Amino acid sequence: MDKPMTDSVPLEKWREVFPMLHQMVNRCPYIYFDNAATALKPQSVIDAVTRFYSQEYATVHRGTYSKSIAATHHYHSARESIAEFINAATPSEIIFTRGT
Repeated sequence: MDKPMTDSVPLEKWREVFPMLHQMVNRCPYIYFDNAATALKPQSVIDAVTRFYSQEYATVHRGTYSKSIAATHHYHSARESIAEFINAATPSEIIFTRGT
């Protein structure tokens, strides 16, 4: 992330990964500009959430069973990834909240 992107990605490639953008509205390709309210999800996020709710769902920091331990590990891994991505001093600076 130290250097800016120099190669552009064609719009069609971005559209491919967002299922909501595959549809037509009034015979025109769907365009979504309300990201401040709700951002569209790429297929990889939809797949990850589906997998989580169907196979991995468990409480974090509350159980001693394998699914809870794995969920806690994923929770901390996400915090570490975000901290690295935004260059936070430590993962403990990352606080998850619900809503906006």
